[in-house]
Amino acid sequence: MIEGRVWKYGDDVNTDVIFPGKYTYQPLEPAEMAEHAMENLDSSFAKEVKKGDVIVAGYNFGCGSSREQAATCLKAAGIAAVIAKSFSRIFFRNAINNGLPVIELEDGVDDMEKGDTVSIDFEAGTVTHKGNAYHFPALPKEVLAILNDGGLIPHVRKQLGRE
Repeated sequence: MIEGRVWKYGDDVNTDVIFPGKYTYQPLEPAEMAEHAMENLDSSFAKEVKKGDVIVAGYNFGCGSSREQAATCLKAAGIAAVIAKSFSRIFFRNAINNGLPVIELEDGVDDMEKGDTVSIDFEAGTVTHKGNAYHFPALPKEVLAILNDGGLIPHVRKQLGRE
């Protein structure tokens, strides 16, 4: 269960605005990446985001390049989940691999605004906003296991007994 404050964005939020390309080949730790999260789209984001916040967006979130840093920087910034009408498939998988929950949801997204609070129940497959419950397809148990373990690498280490 996640309850967080909404950061709201529109359609086609691409990886160049999630994590600017000029930092891609610099050896940055995740905490340093977080300082540049959403820098080209929302200059207040990195300064004001709080652990547990949720991004809500329109269609095609994470389009553009396949840079994994886009998911890494959001997780490092404290984002608890991303809810979008649709995702770029590579971003969706990069987010799961990094332990960042992503939810495809069309209903209710237009009514959510920056600063609102949303609750996410992964087991029930619901997002609750202002008393309204919106349903999304439950994530497969294998995906939930990866998310619960903090990402694919920690999950595999756990499976191999190398935590």
